[in-house]
Amino acid sequence: MKSLILGTAALALSAGMGLAETVRLGTEGAYAPWNFVNDAGEIDGFERELGDELCKRAELTCEWVKNDWDSIIPNLVSGNYDTIIAGMSITDERDEVIDFTQPYTPPDPSAYVAQSADVDLASGVIAAQATTIQAAFIAEQGWTLVEFATPEETVAAVRNGEADAVLADKSFLDTVVGDDLVMLEKSEALGGGVGMGFRESDAELRGKFDSAIQSMKDDGSLNELIAKWEVSSQW
Repeated sequence: MKSLILGTAALALSAGMGLAETVRLGTEGAYAPWNFVNDAGEIDGFERELGDELCKRAELTCEWVKNDWDSIIPNLVSGNYDTIIAGMSITDERDEVIDFTQPYTPPDPSAYVAQSADVDLASGVIAAQATTIQAAFIAEQGWTLVEFATPEETVAAVRNGEADAVLADKSFLDTVVGDDLVMLEKSEALGGGVGMGFRESDAELRGKFDSAIQSMKDDGSLNELIAKWEVSSQW
């Protein structure tokens, strides 16, 4: 899924979460159906339901923290929360700074949405959320890339003619297609699965969540949750 340009995140803290009684879960809250803010002003979506169940199985008291995507890793290593659960792809670049659990979903296909099915991607302007694997892929192709801070802005750019298409996770784009936007048949296989991110000093906490993820895989409840929210293929 998303791949963050790490930058200042390399300044990871050496201190772990220590004896904290409440585990703080950091998420973006702006990437339906993975995570979003509902009408009641609460974090909702696949990862809200997943995170709550993982905390229950790990016998941990948890609270949710909303954080913008572009600073989500720096604020983890700065101690603003204890883990990231935000549709984050496991990548070699990130793994140099933080640690991951095993993936809780396989890679979600990346898809294109445009106003017309015959758009020429190679000669057009393609929108993507900044510092994601989709933005990196477009740049690698040598196509014209325009980046935006939020996923909603990438879609708006296509609607207002600022971009010819947007590349994002298919599960997110499924929520925006309609009379004015169509999904192209072309898709891309990007990323290495989605996992929870932790400070490198928090191996014990990471292990608790890793075991909880495995238990949900073993009893089939994780596949049921994936199917409910339609975020990716099942295990």
